[in-house]
Order: sequence, then C-alpha cells, then structure tokens
Amino acid sequence: MPFDKDNPHRYERKLKRPLGKMIGFRGYENQNEQIKAVPDWQERLREYVEQLISENSPQDE
Repeated sequence: MPFDKDNPHRYERKLKRPLGKMIGFRGYENQNEQIKAVPDWQERLREYVEQLISENSPQDE
C-alpha cells in the first residue's frame, strides 16, 4: 500500500523527464561493479547518452 501524499517517507521523483524503456549494452569485464561505485551514475550516463546522440545527429544546414 503506498504512502499518503503528505507522508514524509513517500518517494519523490528526482528526474525531470520520465524514463523510457530499458536499454542495455555489454561492457568490458568488471565495468558493472565499477560503474555502481560512481555517485549518481545512472543520471550521468543518461546525460552522456543525450550528448552522444546530439553530437551524432544530422545537422540541418
């Protein structure tokens, strides 16, 4: 049963945008454990993917 709306223990969303479907990739050995030691790694990886997409998208000229 979820917490009431004003309950201090209720989960609050920290993301500015909704999440889409899960994407995955195969990293090198031990990267799975190492990436989890990086603070805020999921959000930082999302931002990097956005940057990578924008750098490689066709530019309107």
